[in-house]
Amino acid sequence: MSRLTVGLIGGLASGKSTVARWLAEDGCFVVDADRLVAELYAPGAEGTRLVARLAGPGVLTAEGGVDKRELAARLFDHAELRKRIEVAIHPLVGKAFRSRVRRAPEPIAVLEATLLAESGLTGDFDVVVTVEAPEDVRLARAVERGLSAAEAGARMAAQGSSDLRRAVADIVVENDGSLEQLRRRTTELLKELRRHAETDG
Repeated sequence: MSRLTVGLIGGLASGKSTVARWLAEDGCFVVDADRLVAELYAPGAEGTRLVARLAGPGVLTAEGGVDKRELAARLFDHAELRKRIEVAIHPLVGKAFRSRVRRAPEPIAVLEATLLAESGLTGDFDVVVTVEAPEDVRLARAVERGLSAAEAGARMAAQGSSDLRRAVADIVVENDGSLEQLRRRTTELLKELRRHAETDG
């Protein structure tokens, strides 16, 4: 059986991370893109050099890594710079993911990445899955987690549209009900991914 690569996407409070956790528990090799970015933003790392070149040395910590809060503050009102950094960082994330996948024994490898649809790299994956929920439901969930409505709305807007995610996805997991329903849908998702893996193999 050959290894199946899966891009897992979804906006704030969509349930994407919950689905990713369950897939990992059920035997998939799951990598969180945020963790890869953290490694890329370490002192001396390739991503750090790239960000410093694009945004200036003022976004670096005293130790030489990327200061994520400072970078986020600088990018908040600079959409063009944010886009340039995203376009530059995404290929590095993909490269780091592929490096890890080569060492993984599991037949299904999943990259959990919020902005994969916007990166233009969905074609690098055998299957793209998006976890979706109505915007008002996501907003309510985010507020329950401690965000203000304004903060949640701003994050959701920065993460791109549900329409785009649905357009690039091969499989859509609807998370518009209970946690138990999402668990059942994740079980069905895994069955489908295993069928893809067997077919591709």
